[in-house]
Amino acid sequence: MVKKVYLYGLVPTSEYEESVLPEKRGFDDEEVIHALPMGEITAILCKLDSNAYTESFIEEKMNNDLEWLQKKAFHHHEVLMLLNKLYTVIPLSFCTIYNNEDSLITSISSQMDQLTESISRIYGKEEWNVKVFSNDEILKKKVSDSNSTIEAKRKEISSLPPGKQFFEKKKLDQLVERELEKEREQLCVHIHDELTAYAVQADVKKNWDKKATGRKENMSWNSVYLLEQNEVNRFLEEVKIQEQKMGELGLQMEATGPWPAYHFSRLGQMKK
Repeated sequence: MVKKVYLYGLVPTSEYEESVLPEKRGFDDEEVIHALPMGEITAILCKLDSNAYTESFIEEKMNNDLEWLQKKAFHHHEVLMLLNKLYTVIPLSFCTIYNNEDSLITSISSQMDQLTESISRIYGKEEWNVKVFSNDEILKKKVSDSNSTIEAKRKEISSLPPGKQFFEKKKLDQLVERELEKEREQLCVHIHDELTAYAVQADVKKNWDKKATGRKENMSWNSVYLLEQNEVNRFLEEVKIQEQKMGELGLQMEATGPWPAYHFSRLGQMKK
């Protein structure tokens, strides 16, 4: 029976030949993960039973079985983290599955130039993520006490008759919220600009909600950086410097990495 192919990632064949791939169970907990060299690129994959892992089965599990989804997504991530320690890896999206090995070979062969260029771009580099969280009560007090626009509005209100002051104070509260948002954004942009100076590439991602982060503070910024390996320590030192500066304003920072180059390999999806 022809089996399907689950693709985790792509690595340079030269690196694969120098470092043995550890034995590890694959996506179905039965087949072993193995390598398939194809010229300059080697695919890291496992086989799947074609009758069991149909498109409808995968879709049903992904949409309706959270426990299965979490387990398999963690497995996929775990394999990529392992590969990232051993090789320069182009990480593939969760559940990148081919109908057979021949279709995988055809796909990679048709994209070989793009793949080798991507490997070259991320070689010797690390991807790091920085999230900024805001304690808005602390930052709001700072903004309220020192913002010139807010101070001018307060003086204007104080000169009004008592009846008009009530309604204008409502507008003042709205102004404080707007200025808070503006100040938070400016601070995060400043942090990002300082960190980008150490990066080959940088990008800004969508913020997560509190349900996803599990934190009481709002996420105010979420960015990724592609760093030369010899710049990582300087980058992390800059993160500490920014943390110290921003801490009194209610901003907290979280730097994590190194990650597989999810955002900078540009090949999360492969043609099938």
